[in-house]
Amino acid sequence: MMSATTAPMLAVVDPLQYSGPAWSPYLVGGLIGVLSMLTFYFSKKPIGASTAYARVAGMIGERVAPQHTRSLKYFQSNPPRIGWELMLVVGVILGAFLAAWSGSELTGRLLPEMWQDRFGTDSATLRMAVALVGGIMMAFGARMAGGCTSGHGISGTLQLAIGSWVSAICFFIGGIIAAMLMFAV
Repeated sequence: MMSATTAPMLAVVDPLQYSGPAWSPYLVGGLIGVLSMLTFYFSKKPIGASTAYARVAGMIGERVAPQHTRSLKYFQSNPPRIGWELMLVVGVILGAFLAAWSGSELTGRLLPEMWQDRFGTDSATLRMAVALVGGIMMAFGARMAGGCTSGHGISGTLQLAIGSWVSAICFFIGGIIAAMLMFAV
């Protein structure tokens, strides 16, 4: 029989306390919820980022081939302009930098250790190519699905839209499959 002094101490873990160096996911999740509600209130539209990429493509198209861009049906009803969606994407980029900097996770390295272990230290070009192709595929998929991970995963699920729940589940399944293929988990 163990005495009170030799009994192992059971650690009580508070699920709402995050001990990592990054921002608390609970705080960030709450802030995303507040942002989503404010977006609905002020713009009468759900949060989403994929429209920003279409608008940037339209702005580039107006510089390169203005007549063709203006003839496209999408840009006739959605003229290319800097809107709140583009500012959201800029804010996400700046927020990610701020979070990495304030959480002491700003490494200044292009290749994370996990990538280097799998693909080597001379694979910066491969990493950029994979990121570019992946980004293009995600943008195409988002436009085909009628929304991106933020549009469906945050705004759509918040509204209990069945299509958004199906999309969010498929996002997770696709991410798991991609991770398993890339890193042979």
